[in-house]
Amino acid sequence: MTELRDARLSRVQFFRMMGGLAVAAAATACSTKTQSTGSTGQGQASAVELRFVGVADQKAPMDELVAAYKQAKPGVTLATSFAPTDQVQTSLRTQLGAGNAPDVHVVYPGSGSAMSMTQIAGAGLLADLSDQAWTQTIPTGFKPAFQKDGKTYIYSAGSSVIGAIYNKKVFQEAGIDAPPTTWTEFLAVCDKLKKAGKTPIALGAQTPWVTQLITYALVPSTVYAKDPTFDDKQAAGQTSFAKSGWREAMEMYLELQKRGFFNDKPNGTTFEQQISMVATGKAAMAIQVSAVLPDFRKSAGNPDDLSMFPVPGADDAAQVWIPAGVVVGLGAAAKGKNLAEAKAFIDFLGKQENINRWAKAIAAIPLTQDASSSIDPAVQSFLPFTKDKAVPFMDQRWPNAEVQPVHFAVIQDLLAGKIKIDEALQKMDEAYAK
Repeated sequence: MTELRDARLSRVQFFRMMGGLAVAAAATACSTKTQSTGSTGQGQASAVELRFVGVADQKAPMDELVAAYKQAKPGVTLATSFAPTDQVQTSLRTQLGAGNAPDVHVVYPGSGSAMSMTQIAGAGLLADLSDQAWTQTIPTGFKPAFQKDGKTYIYSAGSSVIGAIYNKKVFQEAGIDAPPTTWTEFLAVCDKLKKAGKTPIALGAQTPWVTQLITYALVPSTVYAKDPTFDDKQAAGQTSFAKSGWREAMEMYLELQKRGFFNDKPNGTTFEQQISMVATGKAAMAIQVSAVLPDFRKSAGNPDDLSMFPVPGADDAAQVWIPAGVVVGLGAAAKGKNLAEAKAFIDFLGKQENINRWAKAIAAIPLTQDASSSIDPAVQSFLPFTKDKAVPFMDQRWPNAEVQPVHFAVIQDLLAGKIKIDEALQKMDEAYAK
């Protein structure tokens, strides 16, 4: 993990650095129901049937790439299904341990969740992908997200950022000409939106993984801008959540609630409802990961009305940093019945044109780039921060899968007024120490 110790990097080094992180969930998004698609050979019986289980933000790229694989290997059937993140973290993890997992399945980069690469590769449940050509192009700093003990166990097409997905039309109607660049400006924008009769920020905290995103958006400015080596010091026992800018980030989170900038009952609002509020103009913005931007666009009358900007977590614009991380990926079950074909499918995904396809479908920055690669215009405003003001999603440096669910829970409790910030940080420190 030494590659992450110096956060002041060139743009190229930044993209290398982001290997030690994930969208929890990420940062990552999920659907509330299972959906299925499949590909079969035409005019001949399938020689092999593969099963894939993923989360919803993988559906768009998988639909396209399964169709492409059908053309390349018509003798293979590939059936895909997509379940909520909470479900794959529990039921899929159980299936893996029981030896009846799908051939290919969702995997989270790094080590911060039950379905993260480090956790399941360490249990011997992921196939080694190191012999595939695409793995040789993984930038050095990405390797902690992809590798354990020098072997690659996860495929991911690129990186995403966390910021404010916003409705440009709502901003314009409220007389807001440009996104804010400081925390004070951000509060002023929220106040202006509220006075215009709009919910400034839609928060779907009933969906657990959504709870973390506001702290993730703020902590780069409140913690890492002041001390880029925080993760190493925390691992060494020299600091903690309670002794750091995590406290300030949680205070800022609750300030947004106190000022009435969230929708009513955020703990009773789902991710899907959050999408609808912003897409329809009832709410102005949502703090989210860029991987779900396509979901917001699908729900909008005019997809071009939606864009993104970095959440400014400091009053000095020069001290604003952003979170960015490798997007949720996939791996092959080590005990799968069709391991060779599962690995062949992942090798197919590793071709540059397919990396580009996947990244484009979820508004991500491609893992590797060529002349055909492109970056979604909505995330262009984040690129100036990538030179020396970006850090991994926080959970990817956490030592276990205990901290993230505790973070989810304490945020819900804080929003409900059940606990104070001191207790929330104490619980996270206790989970970190396990």
